[in-house]
Amino acid sequence: MLDLVPVEEAASRARMIVHPNDLLVSMTRPSRGAIARAADHLPNPFIASTGFGVIRHVDTGRISADYLLLVLRSQISLRQMEQRSSGGNYPAITSTELKRIKLPIPSQTEQEALVAKYHNAIGVLKNARAEAAALLESIDDFLLSELDINLLPEIENTLINRKFRVAAADLSGWRFDPPVHQSKFSLESASLDSVPLGRICHINPRTSFGRLHDTDLAGFVPMDAISDRLGIVEYVDERRIEECSGYTTFCDNDVLWAKITPCMENGKSAVARDLTNGVGFGSTEFHVIRPRSTAVLPEYVHSLLRMGRLRREAKRFFTGSSGHRRVDDDFLKKLVVPLPPRSLQERLVQEIRAKRDQAIELEKSATAKLESAKREIEAILLGEAA
Repeated sequence: MLDLVPVEEAASRARMIVHPNDLLVSMTRPSRGAIARAADHLPNPFIASTGFGVIRHVDTGRISADYLLLVLRSQISLRQMEQRSSGGNYPAITSTELKRIKLPIPSQTEQEALVAKYHNAIGVLKNARAEAAALLESIDDFLLSELDINLLPEIENTLINRKFRVAAADLSGWRFDPPVHQSKFSLESASLDSVPLGRICHINPRTSFGRLHDTDLAGFVPMDAISDRLGIVEYVDERRIEECSGYTTFCDNDVLWAKITPCMENGKSAVARDLTNGVGFGSTEFHVIRPRSTAVLPEYVHSLLRMGRLRREAKRFFTGSSGHRRVDDDFLKKLVVPLPPRSLQERLVQEIRAKRDQAIELEKSATAKLESAKREIEAILLGEAA
């Protein structure tokens, strides 16, 4: 039923030949469920890394292709893969052991019902994510409208637009690289006071740990802890303060904004909350933005820095080599932003939070339905396997 297929003509190139509808299984840490089917529209055949096992569906009369993919991703199969893997930090499964995976095979009618149940749950989740994405994307237009910001059209990346003039005075004490001067991006409001962000916020300030001792705990926020889609810290670890050397330090209510590619473009940013002892440290790839007074809400600043247009403009301020490019802090210091009354900031933050909470709840509910469907399917499969 499972036919692992290394093809002879691929051997000299140390690759695996894959045809449409073949299944690709990650041979390293297979229990993570990195299993996918090659789509019909892909070239026939194509070559995959030897890090994958290729499973070719041959017993079409007994098991459907959709069910085969579903059951291989089930915990019944993943647990078997984990048990049959060997190795230290990167356990892997061999072709021989992969062939020995035992799969429950219900009737064709039952297979179709299980696949339909799973696909229905996946459809609900996709729709919820699309609705959540639309809610989150609407935040930018909402802010621009409420703050009376009229952005200039984005400059197309054409050869003619790469040729422009700039006054020598504009270069004095500033960067000379052309992209920085290609346009004068600003979030200046037509009706509200507007100031450079560096005037109302400290950019990468020092963080005092006060009277805490080296053995006391602080929050630890790695880059992975921040959701790029939702703009929240999804979890906070704890580490001793003596371990903070070499990391970026911050405290509760600081805005963390990823400065490195591609994290910056993807929107990795959040307001730090609920840090152990009120302080924390984390990735060196964070810029830390701290309001200078209570007249500026960190959530308001964060909402501005999450705007898609701003992140696209920030790319012009990258420094460094390819793959390790970063936005320097001058971009943030010089960025002109509206400074509305605190009451308006509070209203904007409240409405943005409501949109974000609604998006989170949509995804949470749909994910719960998918997990429920998976449990039902697992129970049925376990009954078949018994």
